[in-house]
Amino acid sequence: MRILDRYILVSYLKTFLVVFIILMFIFVLQTIWLYIGELAGKDIDAGIILKFLLYFSPKLVPLVLPLTILLTSIMTFGSFAENYEFAAMKSAGISLQRAMRSLTVFIIFISLVAFFFSNNVIPAAEFKSINLRKNIAQLKPTMAISEGVFNDIQDFNIKVDEKTGDNDQYLKNVIIHQKSARSENLTVIKATEGELVGSTDSEVLSLILKDGNYYDEIPQKDPSKRDDKPFTKSYFQEYIINIDISNFNNVDMDDENYRNSQNMLKIGELSQSIDSFSTSYNQELNKFADVIYSRTGASYFASNYKAKDSITNFDESILELYDNKDALQIVDLSLGTVNAALSSVSIKKQEFQNSTRQLNKFEIALHEKYVLGVACIILFFVGAPLGAIIRKGGMGLPMVVAILIFLTYHFIGIFAKNSAEDGSMSPFLASWLSTLIMLPLGIFFTYRATTDQGLLAFGNFMAPINKLIKKLFRSKTETK
Repeated sequence: MRILDRYILVSYLKTFLVVFIILMFIFVLQTIWLYIGELAGKDIDAGIILKFLLYFSPKLVPLVLPLTILLTSIMTFGSFAENYEFAAMKSAGISLQRAMRSLTVFIIFISLVAFFFSNNVIPAAEFKSINLRKNIAQLKPTMAISEGVFNDIQDFNIKVDEKTGDNDQYLKNVIIHQKSARSENLTVIKATEGELVGSTDSEVLSLILKDGNYYDEIPQKDPSKRDDKPFTKSYFQEYIINIDISNFNNVDMDDENYRNSQNMLKIGELSQSIDSFSTSYNQELNKFADVIYSRTGASYFASNYKAKDSITNFDESILELYDNKDALQIVDLSLGTVNAALSSVSIKKQEFQNSTRQLNKFEIALHEKYVLGVACIILFFVGAPLGAIIRKGGMGLPMVVAILIFLTYHFIGIFAKNSAEDGSMSPFLASWLSTLIMLPLGIFFTYRATTDQGLLAFGNFMAPINKLIKKLFRSKTETK
């Protein structure tokens, strides 16, 4: 038996290593393709590029490892069945469960390693990779300007709608907030077009703006004049802003100041962050509810008016108890109060939604630590019996079947997690949904493989239909 276990385990390990290396190579190439814009044209040496790939590779393991186990299981057991090795085992009294015993121990070991990897290695790699990306982005200022958002560059907050050109040097619909000495945005510059001009020898980047306006707010010491919000406005055909980029090229690639990501945290840190976020969220929610209640004035009326002071029966509108001037003032004040409350609620609603989304991301990241290890075990019990059923080894049919199953598993997980981020689904259910769907599929395949049944017994599906057709046919003949 030990010889058989060793043979099955060695056969599985050979395929496992080959498939894992091939898939990891493919996903690393995809990573290079996705981030080629951040690496090209910045005079980055090969060591930094290798470090970049090294830091990003661990984040690919949650994708590569489950697919590797699924594909290897189908290929290995399909090859055993195709070469009639399973038939020889069964003739010797060795069942499929007995043949899978050594591999089951190996897969459990792999799942434990995957859990340790997701809890320790992946957060450290995420921390290193994000900080390295931010440091690389600083080597080229044009890469630091993203479309559609404000980008903090030196003393300016710059927003552009679109970047074009070979080096993204042409800008459209530029909005610039210039910071003052007290970090106030008193100056706003708007232009329909812009161009970034610089050279590798110069430490000054020129931003040439065309066809725009220059707004400069005038600070007022007199509080009564602040409500007027005075400002000066000027039009320009061309306006040049020189930006000092000496600090951009003086970048420490080992700088690690950025720490704000749920994927950088371990289980203990995630649990602590979730508790902190939940407590802060509930406190803010209760505080806002108290503020809205106090604005209604209900507490004032409850403490200053008694039941005998109220009017219980009258047919007229309460505004008719006042003259027109007072009634109009009451209506204006009421509308102002209601509109202010609605505006405050709308703003706070967006803030609470963002807080909820952030909290859900932390909960999803926590559950994903456990999901990876469990998914490895379940996908093994999906792939191994499925390979014994289809009885086909190699990279042909097993590859197609494995990719279809894994894509189903992966996309269900993505859609569920996206739904959980906005609160449409529980983060716990979203993290475990794809794995829970694969669990009955693994049980079904294992049962059919151990009982020597095919993938689908169409006769079992057609038998009730045939009985129904015969019954209807008999009823028609009897009526005739």
